[in-house]
Amino acid sequence: MQIGLFVGERGPFTRQAINYLLNATAKKAGLQIKVHPHMLRHSCGYTLANRGSDTRLIQDWLGHKNISHTVIYTRTAASRFDGLWR
Repeated sequence: MQIGLFVGERGPFTRQAINYLLNATAKKAGLQIKVHPHMLRHSCGYTLANRGSDTRLIQDWLGHKNISHTVIYTRTAASRFDGLWR
């Protein structure tokens, strides 16, 4: 059984429909970059890292087999230094 993240009245959205919706939304927002669905995955990883979530938890959430694919999100998270010297 496959569960879709984006499901409409007629079933799961196609990859093309997702691309169309993201690009239409980006255009309305005035973004000057090409938007793609994988950016949602990246934004999820960065948001979790910036909220101080454990790297292993982020790894599990994103489904990474190798932790080296996950640490790119935590490298730039300034929140990892919060409370370091308390």
